Amino acid sequence: MSYIVSGLQSAPFAPLFGLDDQALAQRGIRRMTAPQDGLYPCRVTLADVPAGTDVLLLSYQHQPAHTPYRAEGPIFVTEGHAETAVATGEVPLMMAKRILSVRAYDGDDMIVDADVIDGKDADALFRRYLARPEVAYLHVHLARRGCYAGRVDRM
Repeated sequence: MSYIVSGLQSAPFAPLFGLDDQALAQRGIRRMTAPQDGLYPCRVTLADVPAGTDVLLLSYQHQPAHTPYRAEGPIFVTEGHAETAVATGEVPLMMAKRILSVRAYDGDDMIVDADVIDGKDADALFRRYLARPEVAYLHVHLARRGCYAGRVDRM
């Protein structure tokens, strides 16, 4: 079962990039500069940002469904980055090198299965979950901090 891992669309974040730090703070958002490579994973590019790159840290509603699993949490978005990443049939490196929490949802947006795995094992789990007819899509979270990392859909 092949799959697509999708980053977030950048358009909803674009109006935030021009705001100063005070205006961002009023919205509960922080501008940060990556102190080293590999520390801040961007949810648009599905890649770790290089040292010195500005990112926005904000709360994002990654599961908007009107179910008990509605959820939001912190994410990093690279300032000014417009192209959304799509990885076809492969796990992005920013996921593959971390411990992941993978949640399988059905068509009613209810969790039907979940697991915590080493990212290097994600490909097999994605394929196994998506082969199940009751699974509609997957959400991937970075397990250590619980941050939303991306969505996985069947091809």
